[in-house]
Amino acid sequence: MLHLEPHHQAILAGAAGEARALAMRVVCETARMLGASKLIPIVSAHIDGCLYHGDSGTLFAERLVADGGQVAVPTTLNVGALDLLHPGLERMTPDRRAMARRMMDAYVRLGCRQTWTCAPYQAGHRPSKGQQVAWGESNAVAFCNSVLGARTERYGDFLDICAALCGFVPYVGLHRDEARVASVAIRCETLDERLTREDALYPVLGAWLGAEVGSDVAAFAGLPSALSEDRLKALGAAAASSGSVGLFHVVGTTPEAPETTIAFGGQRPKQEIVLTGGMLRTARDRLSSQGVASGSDIDAVAIGSPHLSTAEFHRLRQLLAGRRCRLPFYACTGRHTLDEIERDGTLAQVRDAGVTVVADTCIVVTPILPANRGLLLTNSGKFAHYTKPNTGYDVLYGSLSDCVETAFAGRLVRDEALWR
Repeated sequence: MLHLEPHHQAILAGAAGEARALAMRVVCETARMLGASKLIPIVSAHIDGCLYHGDSGTLFAERLVADGGQVAVPTTLNVGALDLLHPGLERMTPDRRAMARRMMDAYVRLGCRQTWTCAPYQAGHRPSKGQQVAWGESNAVAFCNSVLGARTERYGDFLDICAALCGFVPYVGLHRDEARVASVAIRCETLDERLTREDALYPVLGAWLGAEVGSDVAAFAGLPSALSEDRLKALGAAAASSGSVGLFHVVGTTPEAPETTIAFGGQRPKQEIVLTGGMLRTARDRLSSQGVASGSDIDAVAIGSPHLSTAEFHRLRQLLAGRRCRLPFYACTGRHTLDEIERDGTLAQVRDAGVTVVADTCIVVTPILPANRGLLLTNSGKFAHYTKPNTGYDVLYGSLSDCVETAFAGRLVRDEALWR
């Protein structure tokens, strides 16, 4: 049975305003459905519900504003349906564009930061290990839990803003110590070291993880030490897209797995998997649409899901090397990264190469790709998962180098050597 403290009861009774009372009702009913015994306070939130999917979402956010709503904790915003920095980039009817803009404006009036990114951890929103938060957006949840060591469940649209408004969440799932202990051991020692040094491995590793373990917590052993945040970001994003992974550990790298015994809470793993190159090759092939031949013509290239970091833009600039793309090439990022690459000259060089830089949104959540459909090449495990159902484009997975060389050649260029 859910126990409510006097201050919870006061919020429910309207002492903090009607918007927070509504939000608390939603959180309490969710807690009861999940079997939570209590609510716990949070220190921050990240909102996925600000992406326009229909008028009801806009009207709900505007009701919260009309009822005097203000977030109770520091809160960032996921991508919206519009690139506010590059107006007109999306192909939307005037009425849908207006409703999408109204929705984005409502969340700002609720006191949320205008980050408009699926990677708030790149925009300075980085809760500390052990802090309780309420984050939406699947890759952000996986990164928050796994890489930062903060604690969040997988908060869906509108529950996320309710948690931000009242400042409390149910004490269930990944908020609890016992749910964060690994139960699946993944042994990577036999993988080719050349492959583990490649960025292109980590979205594939994530796609394999999500399909294999679902929502279980796994711990990897045998990967290179001190993996970059960009590689961990790519792993978690693909795992959360292909499965329901909200937390993973990498022994010796992530904060809750300094060593194997700690990752497993002193217990033996319930399952142990020795990962092989063949298993990863199969997972990589699943990232491409069925029936797409390796010699097919490519119609567009897209990168940046999760949003590109400054370091990833610097790598892109190096690969572009002053050349110009022959194919439409989209690079999605947050406005915080855009500011950084504009200051150091990277943005101008990337645009001079013919790359369309997208901010505040991305190509799978709003219509940006050319309308004729076709085949998209990407290095993103998340784009590979969502492109076909969301845009109608077929998809082919490749490395960042494959994406750049293909864009220049105007035809598919893909290095298969390591995957053999």
